[in-house]
Amino acid sequence: MDKSKIGAQLYTVRDFTQKPEDIVQTMEKISEAGYEAVQLSALGPMETGKLKEVLDENQLRVAATHRGFGSLRDETEAIVEEHRILDCDHVAIGSMPGEYRNEEGFHRFAREGSEVAEKLARAGLTFSYHNHSFEFEKFGEKTGFEILVEESDPDLFNLELDTFWVQHGGADPAAWIKRLKGRIPLLHLKDMTIEDGEQLMAEVGEGNLNWDAILESAAECGTEWYLVEQDVCQRDPFESLSISLENLKEM
Repeated sequence: MDKSKIGAQLYTVRDFTQKPEDIVQTMEKISEAGYEAVQLSALGPMETGKLKEVLDENQLRVAATHRGFGSLRDETEAIVEEHRILDCDHVAIGSMPGEYRNEEGFHRFAREGSEVAEKLARAGLTFSYHNHSFEFEKFGEKTGFEILVEESDPDLFNLELDTFWVQHGGADPAAWIKRLKGRIPLLHLKDMTIEDGEQLMAEVGEGNLNWDAILESAAECGTEWYLVEQDVCQRDPFESLSISLENLKEM
């Protein structure tokens, strides 16, 4: 894993990306922290061409985006054009829409998600699904996540595996990375720590996840982008992103 394959997931700093002037300042801070790429998520309104200019001014590549499933399904041409301007090949959804979060819904989403992934693939984009922990609820002998993995198209339906949420769901991130070899172009990195019996998100390397196993598995299984994300920070989120990056460099 080299530095150019590590990106900052901007959901981490979503409170600082809602106005154009704040987006500009945030990109400057991300670049100054040493990141060379970002995943676009939870940004306020900014014309795509202008956003690309801001990114270029700060030598930041767009590793991937997060878009709603409805937009990917119903506004595919606009999504494709946006990614062409951003020079970005990867698009992911941040979460499964609520109406699918039941046993029948997992089966249905595996099918419908694959159909959307095929539309995007025809335009040169990859589709990835970002997990939380609710997918690890069992329905009979299988979890919802297993249903998604086994019933979706393995050539089109990728997974943007989130290390914290896999662990939160009681599963092993490294084992799942190995099981999904070739289907994880994007990997979300966040750590887990325990305070007063509560599971908290932490900077990479500051918690209890087995990073040697996780990163070794990702390197073996074709992960392209390692994206640092921390939904909830116990300190300034820009400081959290910097700590995670420095720890990753030492690993």
